[in-house]
Amino acid sequence: MLGEPLPFSVRDAGRMLLLARGQVIADDAQLDELFQRGALVEVEELARAMQQPVRSKRRTQRSAAELPAAWEQAGGDVRRALGTRPDQLAAAVRSSTDLLMSLIDSSPNVALAQVVRQPDGGGGHYGVDHSIHAATACHAAARYLGWDVAAQRRAFQAALTMNLGMLDLQAKLATQVSPLTALQREQIHQHPIRSAEMLAEAGIEDADWLEAVIQHHEVPGGAGYPRKLSDVGELAEILRYADVYTARLSARANRPAMSAQQAGRELHQMAETSPLAAAVIKAFGIFPPGSVVRLASGELGLVVGVGDKAHQPRVAALTNAAGEPRLSPQLRDSARDDYAIVALLPAQALPMRLSEEQVAALVGSP
Repeated sequence: MLGEPLPFSVRDAGRMLLLARGQVIADDAQLDELFQRGALVEVEELARAMQQPVRSKRRTQRSAAELPAAWEQAGGDVRRALGTRPDQLAAAVRSSTDLLMSLIDSSPNVALAQVVRQPDGGGGHYGVDHSIHAATACHAAARYLGWDVAAQRRAFQAALTMNLGMLDLQAKLATQVSPLTALQREQIHQHPIRSAEMLAEAGIEDADWLEAVIQHHEVPGGAGYPRKLSDVGELAEILRYADVYTARLSARANRPAMSAQQAGRELHQMAETSPLAAAVIKAFGIFPPGSVVRLASGELGLVVGVGDKAHQPRVAALTNAAGEPRLSPQLRDSARDDYAIVALLPAQALPMRLSEEQVAALVGSP
């Protein structure tokens, strides 16, 4: 049904995701394109959809507790998309972008929490996971800066694909403790050009997107690579800052993951005069959603949303002042002196274990 949320996912003959459940087919042209690509629906999903009552057109949002599973599924879809054949790459990236941006729209705070609450050791494909995290950060910063919807989408897609030419090498380097080989150095040095070439071969014609991918490791003044450019585009700069910031949040074989506070501090030191770097930091805040903190009251809580200032987010207190678990969370405004944040803590500091579904339910609440 045109204009209504799909009650099932649509895939092509190779099981590549074309449209996720909840997305909308806008017009007949898009419907015809889906049929031309051999669109199909899994029998089980179709059966479930037929058993469900008809829902209001307005109900397009997933519940917050459903989002972690949806993000995990999206990671698999992005991995298949970025590894697909050149003739399918452009459409696959577009579908993955639609899916991930629908998840961000469902809850921007849950999206940020997915970036900062990365499990030690991962479990996925580091190159793919990092691409999703960098794209999420880039989109958040572009939105913070007030870029229009088209520019936000371009930033997201450029970040998602900027490392296309070295995804598997990234995954290997995440667990490598030995020094880089000469071949690895060369691959790293050339990957911006290779990534842009792969996108162009796939039919991507957006010059701003391709330029940003080529330039995302260039530094104004000529200290970057691969071409040592002095003049670097705005989109390429924000890609570089999102790349650096989110990489700091991931554990590597030779170093632990940084907190968002540490990553933000390093990014500020690297580019203290850049409004683009500041946008990445401010979009997340010093204490992003999903962070565990101690308040001046003695309570331990979970950051559930950014506040008016980067160091004063909204917090759900999960314990009382004695550290005993509460039966129900209490919302605290950390701008108040008695509820000010006095420490950023590891997730293990809580006296109870929170599942990602519970975290999403708290973080994703209005």
